[in-house]
Amino acid sequence: MGAESEVSFANLDGSSIRIGVLRTRWNDEHVSNLVSGIEAGLKECNVPTDNIFIKEVPGAYELPYAAKLLAMSGTVDAIICCGVLIKGDTLHFEYISDAVSSGIMGVSLQTMTPVVYGVLNCLNEEQVRMRSSGDNNHGVDWGKTAVEMAIMRKEATGKVGSKAAIDPKLSAMGFGVGVSGEKPAEKTSPGFF
Repeated sequence: MGAESEVSFANLDGSSIRIGVLRTRWNDEHVSNLVSGIEAGLKECNVPTDNIFIKEVPGAYELPYAAKLLAMSGTVDAIICCGVLIKGDTLHFEYISDAVSSGIMGVSLQTMTPVVYGVLNCLNEEQVRMRSSGDNNHGVDWGKTAVEMAIMRKEATGKVGSKAAIDPKLSAMGFGVGVSGEKPAEKTSPGFF
């Protein structure tokens, strides 16, 4: 059902994973299709519907700011920023595409929260349709990517339960144990997220 790609996913158990989906209202029809794909990918990974948070923002430029707020809230294990940018006659497309991709990467690195870049940057609407519908809906893989990265983060930070649950290779590199040797406490929601 996912996009034809070289990416393959193992069986992912997302039953305890909380995912935030930030979606744009701009290009609503295509973004709605992508969000449906994200939900399908999350369902394949057994992420409970109650663990999926969806919030709208006006356009792609607002995605990094909303992602930073959501990441700082500590209420989700991974975030998917979903939008569509279609090239027009001016340089607006290039400026927005660059700012959004850089902003989303910055949020991920600054907050240590996995943030999936789920923004289609296309030259025309036909390219968008080919990537946002049917068996080639990229949203499916974005959902699975978010689960995989959330699991990786939990393994690396030792938030997966017992120490035995941590991948031995990560444990050997020092992941999973805090400075005091104790696991960090889970955060609770401080605000509107």
